[in-house]
Amino acid sequence: MDKEQLEKRKKAIYGLICDKMYVPMKIKEMAVLLSVSKSERHELEEVLNDLVADGKVQVSAKGKYSKAKGNLVTGILTGHPRGYGFVETEGQADDIFIPSDQLGGAFHKDTVQVAITPGSSGKRREGKVVKIISHGITQVIGTYESSKNYGFVIPDDSKIGKDIFVPKERSKGAVEGHKVVVGITDYGKAGKNPEGKVLEILGHANDPGTDVASLVKAYEIPVEFPEKVLNQAVRVAKDVSEADMAGRMDLRDLQMVTIDGEDAKDLDDAVSLTREGGVYSLGVHIADVTNYVQEHSALDVEALERGTSVYLVDRVIPMLPHTLSNGICSLNAGENRLALSCIMKIDEKGKVIDHTIAETVIRVDRRMSYTNVRKILQEQDPQAIEEFRELVPMLTQMGELACILRKKRMKRGSIDFDFPETKIQLDAEGHPVEIKPYERNAATRLIEDFMLIANETIAEHFFWQQIPFVYRTHENPDPEKIRKLAMFINNFGYSIHIGTDEIHPKELQKLLQKIEGSDEDTLISRLTLRSMKQAKYSVYGTGHFGLAASYYCHFTSPIRRYPDLQIHRIIKECLRGRMNEKRMEHYEEILPEVAAHASETERRAEELERETDKLKKAEFMSAHIGEEFEGVISGVTAWGLYVELPNTVEGLVHITSLTDDFYEYVEESYELVGKSNNRHYKLGQRVDVTVAAADLLRRTIDFELSGEPR
Repeated sequence: MDKEQLEKRKKAIYGLICDKMYVPMKIKEMAVLLSVSKSERHELEEVLNDLVADGKVQVSAKGKYSKAKGNLVTGILTGHPRGYGFVETEGQADDIFIPSDQLGGAFHKDTVQVAITPGSSGKRREGKVVKIISHGITQVIGTYESSKNYGFVIPDDSKIGKDIFVPKERSKGAVEGHKVVVGITDYGKAGKNPEGKVLEILGHANDPGTDVASLVKAYEIPVEFPEKVLNQAVRVAKDVSEADMAGRMDLRDLQMVTIDGEDAKDLDDAVSLTREGGVYSLGVHIADVTNYVQEHSALDVEALERGTSVYLVDRVIPMLPHTLSNGICSLNAGENRLALSCIMKIDEKGKVIDHTIAETVIRVDRRMSYTNVRKILQEQDPQAIEEFRELVPMLTQMGELACILRKKRMKRGSIDFDFPETKIQLDAEGHPVEIKPYERNAATRLIEDFMLIANETIAEHFFWQQIPFVYRTHENPDPEKIRKLAMFINNFGYSIHIGTDEIHPKELQKLLQKIEGSDEDTLISRLTLRSMKQAKYSVYGTGHFGLAASYYCHFTSPIRRYPDLQIHRIIKECLRGRMNEKRMEHYEEILPEVAAHASETERRAEELERETDKLKKAEFMSAHIGEEFEGVISGVTAWGLYVELPNTVEGLVHITSLTDDFYEYVEESYELVGKSNNRHYKLGQRVDVTVAAADLLRRTIDFELSGEPR
């Protein structure tokens, strides 16, 4: 049935329900009225399900269809470890609470139809699941537990509130403690557990790496490359030949370096700098990955599907095979490499007065680490200066230019959140032995500044070309969230100017500068970050709020981000004069989906990275049960206080452990207040805590207060 026929059939059925069905009807009765044959009844059922999903039709527990009475909505169920759930509906800010006895056998991530409970339109609507339209989960990752004649799988995802029953003959030989992938064969119902069969054994829960592998599987991140992709990578990864270099700008005599972390293997960006008079010539040279990854090739299809490389605590899951990412596409020192270069003329005020974008051939002089560059620029270390003496003049000028660019960016209002990242060190068995904050320094900021100006320059260049492109955009914050932030900071004597439902990024930047070093610094910085929206990829160049940039894109990492790879392809077609009307139409057709998919895979990767960090933090703190630490209250909710330790580990002091009084949550000021003792627990306060528990399955840490706030 084509789309047009489907719409006609839907209208006919809906018309019948509205006009002729004075009583609810089953499918077979409706089929008679509509003269639908037995062989076509499955199509009739599909159309009815679409009408149910649209909220136009409702279905009773006995399978009788009738016109919806206006209190039915369709959405996706999110389960909760305590048995109840929430249904999120499209276009509605608030979700619907579903009590555990009203779930109707629905499963986490099911698409369901919900009847709104009359009189529940207050602070939170309540409802009852009346129809399961489709199941959102077909496989579950969990731990296999064995019984005499059967087994069951305890899901890793605590939102799946039921264990999965597994008949012994469908266990695939799994034993107690195995991490497994179980396929659901029966979703069960109220009072009956779901049933499934073991599809894959990931390893024993105690085996090194199994914990992270289970998370990777749960997030459906592809790990192994298909043989076809690996073979193609080997075929294309040939040494750079004279033919490859023909027609390219030759920059092999230009002094340049890569600057990366000590353990980095995919070196996809190099930088060069010369100065003539008051003008700097900054070159940002990016590996020409598209030379090896042709559009529609097996490599390209796989890269698009993955969207991004994923950097986890114990492994990297690359977007491209290592043959490319660590080989011919890595800008290794002393090797001829193909690149796409953006060479910018920048004056002493940080303004780009001219630029050249070109296909080039380069040869990096030295591989520099952030540590060595920091020693030269920040610490003036004599040993490092002597070891890299031929590069010191260029590196010194790079330090000067980076400061100029940063100052210019700050002047226009760019917001710089300087929260430390987490560095988790593992032993050979994959167990965490040290967790500490990983601070940015002069070297990391220098590369950041150079990549930002290259990304802006490329984005502005192609914005004015008016050709299809992929931009990195960051929308203005939600006005309501900004108003709440403004009200809150007034308690501390700070204010921000809000225009007509809009705020300029400079206002937030000035706020962060005012609070720097104060007791409320971390508190207000976190709330400011939470008030902002998430950056994404888009075909519309609407600017980047956080950077206060009118034009921005991702150009500098084609080895690990698909949008960068896609941009390189567009740039090269323009440079070669091939961006004709046909190619423009091609990109206009494909880029919206590329941008949307890249945004989704980026969010998935970020969430997995956070969860693996939380897992290793929980494991680390499980060895410190009963020990006392000093921390800072980093979050306040109705269910308790979140406390962050200096090593970036965060845990929850549950409100039930605050036994000295009854505490109420005051949303306006983000604090818990004792009803009798009037004690206030609020963001930013220093507290002493004892480690009470660490749950590796749920990746949570519980603290208990061991002193009053300071």
